[in-house]
Amino acid sequence: MAVAALRLLGPAARRAAGGVPCRAHRLTPADDELYQRTRVTVLEPESPNTVFIEGYTTRGFTISGDLVVGPCAILPRAILQWNVGSYRDISHESLSLFRLLEPQIEILVLGTGDRVERLHPTMLKQMRECGIAVEVQDTPNACATFNFLTSERRMAAAGLIPPRGTYTGM
Repeated sequence: MAVAALRLLGPAARRAAGGVPCRAHRLTPADDELYQRTRVTVLEPESPNTVFIEGYTTRGFTISGDLVVGPCAILPRAILQWNVGSYRDISHESLSLFRLLEPQIEILVLGTGDRVERLHPTMLKQMRECGIAVEVQDTPNACATFNFLTSERRMAAAGLIPPRGTYTGM
């Protein structure tokens, strides 16, 4: 009779009374689920023009299989040398390249070397007024962020300064 009463009270009462807990859901697939086929349909194949940062060194970057020496500007359809030596050289003029792009980019990822460095707030404000969000990060994280954004088909660009540290493959 006590067992029947515990059964009526539910699993919480059985656990409190020292009974064995019961499963409220099944953990294994049923027989009909084991043999169903999974189908994947690719709606849009990968674009061969997608830029991907594969790695970086103290000298530059490996981008889609090509070695780029020194600081670079990665645009949606091009990779350019970027005429900055350090984060101190990032100015309104050096960012003008990113403001002039058509179609306009949504987000600019700036890699400032080994550390995240603060840029002048008026530069960031001017970019926001042009409709471009700016993300300032250390270069390793900026590379990963840029790859993530482009994998999501976002209109992103990057301005990257090589770190002074040791080589890191991505």
